[in-house]
Amino acid sequence: MPMIPQKQDAERIGRRLKLRDLRILMTVVECGTMGKAAERLAISQPVVSKAVSDIEHAVGVRLLDRSQRGVEPTPYGRALIKRGIAIFDEMQQGLEEIEFLSDPTAGEVRIGATEPVAAAIVAPVIDRLSRQYPRMRFHVLATDGDTLLRALEARNIELVVSRIAAPITDDYSLEILFHDALVVVTGAENPLARRRGVTLADLIYEPWTMGPRDTNFGSLQADGFRAAGLEPPQLTVTTISNSLRSELLGTHRFLSVVPGFSLVLPRRRRGLKALPVKLPDTRKPVAIVTLKNRSLNPAAQMFIERVRELTKALAKNG
Repeated sequence: MPMIPQKQDAERIGRRLKLRDLRILMTVVECGTMGKAAERLAISQPVVSKAVSDIEHAVGVRLLDRSQRGVEPTPYGRALIKRGIAIFDEMQQGLEEIEFLSDPTAGEVRIGATEPVAAAIVAPVIDRLSRQYPRMRFHVLATDGDTLLRALEARNIELVVSRIAAPITDDYSLEILFHDALVVVTGAENPLARRRGVTLADLIYEPWTMGPRDTNFGSLQADGFRAAGLEPPQLTVTTISNSLRSELLGTHRFLSVVPGFSLVLPRRRRGLKALPVKLPDTRKPVAIVTLKNRSLNPAAQMFIERVRELTKALAKNG
């Protein structure tokens, strides 16, 4: 039975642990074998083996299970690697902060957003910041909410801006920007756009394009119809592609369901009109999500401040 390091041993272990060895251990786990890790790091395999042995000796537990198929982290290894990711991430954030302090016109932000948020919120904020600070760099991951949270947990992105459709765990910090309901839209030249007194039931047999119902957003769209006492319409086109839905709406024949903010931020979307029908139970918060206790570099903090400014009017409107 291995001896678990005690809290009072932290200072002693800290003196023996080397960041280089920790990086090598993380690379071994990522590659699956010591040979592949050595190749990626451009060092010899004996050097990799010694680094792993040294770090296991320092903490007093076995960190890797070795087999003919390669290596797998033990529970102790997974715990150390999780903290290692945080250590190197904090170091990277510190270096970026130093760079920003030495040159406030430069900086890098890694952002995650759902596609509607990326188009209506992230894009105009990037436009404004890049005009003011031409040397700033932005990396944007636009995908579904679950994938965004996994990328945030892996520290591949610094923040997420997204509609929050379900409770999130205590690992994250949540700043609600505003609440938003879904709206039914069509092309401005569709005859339905000029009709008064149209109801949701009147629209069921129109051609619809929406997301798959096994996705979070597609499920929310369908739930809006059920909350109104209707079965969701049979979709003519089911797609996760916002671009395809936009093209179909541009024919002025199709109907779809979009976030209300997408019609007003940063400007009204040309060629689309919201129909005067209600989708109950679709009002959800749009929020900034970050990892709890994770430091953000100044560029990311600046980006968040600009997002707050852009969405302030929506927050006031409740």
